Amino acid sequence: MRSVFFSVGICWLMLSSCQNQNLEIPPNQVAKVLTEYGKENPETEAVIHTNKGDIHLRLFTETPLHRANFVRMIKAGHYKQGHFYRIIGSFMVQGGSETEGKYRYLVPNEVSPELLHKYGALAMAHYDEGNPENNSSATEFYIVRGRRFLNEDLTDLAGKYSPEQLKIFETIGGAPNLDGKYTVFGEVTKGMDIIEKFSEVRTRGEDEPEQKIRFSLELK
Repeated sequence: MRSVFFSVGICWLMLSSCQNQNLEIPPNQVAKVLTEYGKENPETEAVIHTNKGDIHLRLFTETPLHRANFVRMIKAGHYKQGHFYRIIGSFMVQGGSETEGKYRYLVPNEVSPELLHKYGALAMAHYDEGNPENNSSATEFYIVRGRRFLNEDLTDLAGKYSPEQLKIFETIGGAPNLDGKYTVFGEVTKGMDIIEKFSEVRTRGEDEPEQKIRFSLELK
């Protein structure tokens, strides 16, 4: 996925001048802070509001740190002015905040073989370089569109997935090449037709939509 930490170094050194610096977490305290926050904030449903309609999300309790972090960012207003800035037609749509600052801390990897990059999966992006543990961005997420896998494609996947999981990629599709690398922490429960519409927009360099796709995100 595209690098999302283009300005955090300056922000980390000059906290007094950065927006929402109170959301920053020292790297050695991320798990502790998010665990405690998750206990006090149990929400598991959210809605992305767009001018094309709403996208309803369910957040997984199986990924408690990612769920807590996402809820924390929503409650802090980080996604009040969000936008989808990267669109790859049959692959995914990626978004984050349009105006807020970035954060240095990473959310510890919670990759699970049971949580697939299936059609409609919600996952966090991350910076690949210098991140061998595949820890996640604090803010940038994506929703999988993917494609269906048939015949020889399923044969290639057979050694990695159970028959039940292969059926998922055969019937609704996904992006299995991302499994094991990025943490899936939720799924779309309603509104994938909106993602389909966004997946078909015209883009320019680095898969950026020619017209901004803005959104706001709130908890249910």
